[in-house]
Amino acid sequence: MDTTKYSIGYYPAPGSHYKWVQKDHIEKAPQWCSVDLRDGNQSLVIPMSLEEKLEFYHMLLRVGFKEIEVGFPAASETEYEFLRTLIEHNMIPKDVSVQVLTQCREHIIRKTFDACKGAPNAIIHFYNSVSVAQREQVFRKGKEEIKKIAVEGAKLVKKLAAEYDGNFRFEYSPESFTGTEPEYALEVCNAVLDVLEPSENNNVIINLPVTVEMSMPHIYASQVEYMSENLKYREHVTLSLHPHNDRGTGVADTELALLAGADRVEGTLFGNGERTGNVDIITLAMNMYSHGVDPELDFSDMPAICKTYEECTRMHVYERSPYAGALVFAAFSGSHQDAIAKGMTWRKEKNLHQWTVPYLPVDPHDINRTYDADVIRVNSQSGKGGIGYLLEQAYGYILPPKMREHLSYQCKSVSDHDHRELKSEDVLAIFMDCYLNLQHPIGIHRMCFTQTDEGVDASVTFLRHGRQTTIHASGNGSLDAVSNALKQYTGKNYTLTVYTEHSVQEKSSGSTAAAYIGLEDETGRMFWGAGTDTDIIRASVHALIGAFNNMLKS
Repeated sequence: MDTTKYSIGYYPAPGSHYKWVQKDHIEKAPQWCSVDLRDGNQSLVIPMSLEEKLEFYHMLLRVGFKEIEVGFPAASETEYEFLRTLIEHNMIPKDVSVQVLTQCREHIIRKTFDACKGAPNAIIHFYNSVSVAQREQVFRKGKEEIKKIAVEGAKLVKKLAAEYDGNFRFEYSPESFTGTEPEYALEVCNAVLDVLEPSENNNVIINLPVTVEMSMPHIYASQVEYMSENLKYREHVTLSLHPHNDRGTGVADTELALLAGADRVEGTLFGNGERTGNVDIITLAMNMYSHGVDPELDFSDMPAICKTYEECTRMHVYERSPYAGALVFAAFSGSHQDAIAKGMTWRKEKNLHQWTVPYLPVDPHDINRTYDADVIRVNSQSGKGGIGYLLEQAYGYILPPKMREHLSYQCKSVSDHDHRELKSEDVLAIFMDCYLNLQHPIGIHRMCFTQTDEGVDASVTFLRHGRQTTIHASGNGSLDAVSNALKQYTGKNYTLTVYTEHSVQEKSSGSTAAAYIGLEDETGRMFWGAGTDTDIIRASVHALIGAFNNMLKS
C-alpha cells in the first residue's frame, strides 16, 4: 500500500468558520427529501419496477416525507412513466413536492419539463460539476466556462417554468462541491441565484453535495457555514445537504453541517446509494429523536419499513444497522442483560416517563420492537439477570436470584452444546424440563391435612415406580408436614433454605399460584424446584417434590 499516491484533495473554507462548534445539539428537524427513488434506485443491481417504485413511494408518504425525488425522467423510460403516473392519477398530495433531476443540458432539461407537465408541486433540480478534477479531466474547461453552463441552465429552467403548466420550484447543485474551491462554488451559486431571483414567493434551494467524501466532517461543516454566511438572497434560499458516505462519516457530515446553518437534507432510508451509499435518514432522524427532538418523520413501525424496503430493493437491512437492524437492541452479554433488566425495573418502580435504561438509547417499543424478542437474547454468553427477566416478561415467572443463576447455567449449556441462540420459548421449555412440577422419580398421588393445636397433621400418599405408599407426619404448616413425610419416606435429610411464591396472571384462566423452593443437602449443594397450581399449598408441594427429585438425580 503506497500512501504517497494520495494527497489532500479538498479545499478548506477561507477564514475562520467555526460558529457551529458552539452548538451542542440539533434543535429542530430539517426539511427532509428522500432520494431513494432516484439516487437509491440507480444504485440497485436490479432497479425497481414501476409497481415497486409506487409501493416504495407510498411508504415514503406514510413515513411523512414532504419532498421526494422520484427520478431522472429524461434518462429512463421507467422513470418518465413513473412520474407521469403520479401526476395523471393525482397521487401527489397537496403538501408534497416531487423532485426531478436533470443535467444542465438543453435537451435533457426540456424533456424533464415534458415529464413534469401538470405537476401540482415539482422541484426542478439541475446541476453541473464544478470541482477541480472534473473541470480539468472531464470537461477540460476553465472556471468561466463551467460557470456559464450553470447560468445557462438556470436561465432555461426559469424560462420553461413560465411556459409549462405546473407549479415549479428550483434547486441547483454544484456537483462535487467537496472537491471545489469554496470561493468558486460560492461564485457559481450566486451567479445562478442572480438568474433565479429568489424572493418571498420564490424560494430557491442551493444543494451542497458531498458527491465524494474527501475530508473529515468538521471541514465540510466549515465549508457549509462559509456558504451560508455568503450566499446572496440568503433569507429566501434553502441551504440543502446531499452527503455520500465514502469515508463512513455521512451522518457526522450531516449533523455538523446542520449545526453550521443548513436547512435541508437529501438522503435515503438505510443509506442506500452509489458506492458506500447516501446518508442514512433513519439514523439522522432517530438520533434527533433520542435527544428529544421531533424529527417529523414517523418510524413507529420500523419492522414494516424494513420489510417493504427489502422487498422493493432486494437489499438487506444489516443486522447492526443503527435503530433498524435486527440485533441493534439485542443484549447477549450477561452484564448488559442484568443492567437492562434492572433499568427496566427501576423505571417501573419509580413510575418514570423519562427513558434512562442502560445500553438502550431509545425505547424499542417506540419503533415497534419487543423486549423479549429484540432486547434480551440468550446464548452461551448470557447471564442470570437477562434470562430471568425474559422468563418474567414473557411468561410471568419470577425466580429467586440463586435459582435464576442456576437456570442461566442450564440455558447456556444448551446454547453452547447446540451452537444456537435460544428463543423465549426455549428458555421456558428448559425451565419446565428442569424444575416445574416434576413428578419423577417421586410423585404425590394424594394428600390430606388436619389442623391441630400444634400445627398440621398430614397424610401423604407417595407414588414411585407405580407403587403407592402412605406416610403420616406433622409440621408447623402444610408444607412443613409434607416435607417431614418426604424425609420419613425416603430416609434422606435436607434443609429447605429458599421459599418464594407469587401469582401468575394467565390470559385465559385467571390467576395461578407459582412457588419456588431451594433445598440444601448435607454436603451444602443446592437443588431447585418450581410448582404451579390454582392452590398455593399444592403449588408449594409441587416445588418441594421437584427440588427433591433434582436432588435424587444428582
